[in-house]
Amino acid sequence: MSFDVLQDKIREKKNPTVAGLDPKPEYVPAFIRKASYEKYGETLEGAADALWEFNKGLIDALSPIVPAVKPQAAYYERLGWQGMAAMEKTIRYAQEKGLFVIADIKRGDIGSTASAYADGWLGKTKVGEQEISVFDADCVTLNGYMGSDSINPFLDVCKATGKCAFVLVKTSNPGSGELQDIVAGDRVVYKVMGDLTERLGRGTEGKYGYTCAGAVVGATYPSDMRELRRRLEKTFFLVPGYGAQGGTAEDVQYAFDKMGHGAIVNASRSIMCAWQKTGKDGEDYQEAAYNAAVAMRDDIKQYVTIV
Repeated sequence: MSFDVLQDKIREKKNPTVAGLDPKPEYVPAFIRKASYEKYGETLEGAADALWEFNKGLIDALSPIVPAVKPQAAYYERLGWQGMAAMEKTIRYAQEKGLFVIADIKRGDIGSTASAYADGWLGKTKVGEQEISVFDADCVTLNGYMGSDSINPFLDVCKATGKCAFVLVKTSNPGSGELQDIVAGDRVVYKVMGDLTERLGRGTEGKYGYTCAGAVVGATYPSDMRELRRRLEKTFFLVPGYGAQGGTAEDVQYAFDKMGHGAIVNASRSIMCAWQKTGKDGEDYQEAAYNAAVAMRDDIKQYVTIV
């Protein structure tokens, strides 16, 4: 299963982190934007080209240190089809560099619509007699709060392709408790969602014991994370909220099992935009991103030992 692939890459690099690729044009160093705007003008095409060049440089710099990247679809969708073309190229290039790619799409529809999303992002689209891969990510994020109808179509594709998905369970945002902390019977809602996710993945356990249905569990609620880790022994965690949102390395340790397996921690702007703190106008953006990724790895290493 695909989480086996991710865990293998984490073990190889001794680094349980994923770099989010969530760029806005203003996050891109001026010299890259200038070159793209000279080619295409200050247009959506120019902005998308700048994002692509920036991503390519980040991937070149980060591939020796991180096991995975996570492009967030919204930052590409806001630039129209040109932006989505940049996202597709980003996924391809990252995979060519040996990185695991989590497409952060947070889809949450049902039925044939969910199946169509799953085909586009993880599976294949039938065109005449051909079946063609589209975005072909290794993994996606899902909003499962419409129930199993919004998760199962993706898991069906995951089972057929050896891929995987992360379902929102206990998210890192301050407003998450407005719904996720409500008591439902004798459980709170986020525990209901966690239990549902693990149940839907049953029977797909890989060599590390994790199913193809993972969970998004925020670093900003470490006690909830710790409880979910005990509760969901077969569920791989994607952990947002480290760094800018207030989650610490000490907090994220509770996402991992006793072998240091079963979780990957996300950071986006702190890596992408590290160049903004060096005073070199972005000429050193690759070095700055690499150094930020190393610092994050070493920070977490104080609390998590990967066997």
